[in-house]
Amino acid sequence: MKAVHRRIGKLLKLGTLFSTFGFVASTLIQIYARFFMEQAPSWTEEAARLFFIFAVGFASGLAMRGNYYVHFDFLHEKLPQKLQLMIMKVIYLLILVLFVIFMYHSFQFVSDGWVEKSPSLRFPMAIAFVGVTIMGLGISYYAVVKLLSLFKNR
Repeated sequence: MKAVHRRIGKLLKLGTLFSTFGFVASTLIQIYARFFMEQAPSWTEEAARLFFIFAVGFASGLAMRGNYYVHFDFLHEKLPQKLQLMIMKVIYLLILVLFVIFMYHSFQFVSDGWVEKSPSLRFPMAIAFVGVTIMGLGISYYAVVKLLSLFKNR
């Protein structure tokens, strides 16, 4: 299980890095083209948007794993330990429910997106919608991991 956990983390890290580099590269191409070419290529904005969607999608699971989302610790820390544990279980359970619903709809977007083409890059929009599915999968996976560890460490 730890090997799978490590591989998922590495996949999310690599996806975040490549997507971020793609976002930066397409943005730099656009900046260069606006200053030094007669006309900037139209595909750079759409490519940057696509890379950004994937960067957020891959990084969201990592943010869940590392507890990088906003916490209101000032109130939480003043509560009794048992209540804190119960609240954390409820929070991660609600996150899981939300993102399972989220993924269900993202799968529908992906299946519907095969017939729709992007305006300038001409690829199926399902590819862009996969980034949203990746976000749901990453967050759901780490929500389950957090829930299991909370129930194991009573």
